Amino acid sequence: MNLLAPPRARLPVEVVFDLVCPWCFLGIRRLRRTLRSRPDVAAELIWRPFLLNPDFAPQGVPRQDYLVRKFGGEDRARRLHGTIAELGRAEGIEFRFDRIRRVPHSLDAHRLVRWAGRFNAADQLVDAIFEAYFTEGADIGDAHVLAAIAGQQGLDAPLARRFLSTVAEVEAVHADNLRAHRLGINGVPCFVVAGRSAIAGAQEPEVLERLLDIALVES
Repeated sequence: MNLLAPPRARLPVEVVFDLVCPWCFLGIRRLRRTLRSRPDVAAELIWRPFLLNPDFAPQGVPRQDYLVRKFGGEDRARRLHGTIAELGRAEGIEFRFDRIRRVPHSLDAHRLVRWAGRFNAADQLVDAIFEAYFTEGADIGDAHVLAAIAGQQGLDAPLARRFLSTVAEVEAVHADNLRAHRLGINGVPCFVVAGRSAIAGAQEPEVLERLLDIALVES
């Protein structure tokens, strides 16, 4: 420990996101890279769920149906996914949209992140769920799949499975989603620093740096 080093500024960073959103995966990866370059900042990431598809059935929808509904067809989706994949490679993400067979409802995945927070493991679980879905095509709407991902992160998989069999944290996830909409957040990711400075989108690290600097001046 360097006793001569200046104290690190503590900043809470609320991350409003959905686990089925590729821009969220990209934006959060960029945020982490930004924070690694700022040893003067001790950031606490606070995960705030946002449900992009709140009307989905619990089992989700087939990917083809989703692409028609959201993009009008696979051709337009393929072009957009190509752009995201190119940006992802720069951040060490290997997007494999072709492996996704079903677009899940993300409620249980968000619930599990909240549960992992009890064990100070929410940060790593978020990354693991993103990786499982976007690089492996895992069905993160399936409780058994989610419990297995938790187990791979050193959490108790049977305990995670029992948690998901209950309705614990369901109301909390819906409340956070409603809160985001009431705050005027219509798209994700959205980063809110120190409860004041906010920016939406998968921003470049230089933009996120400026957001941190503004928050430090105002804190």
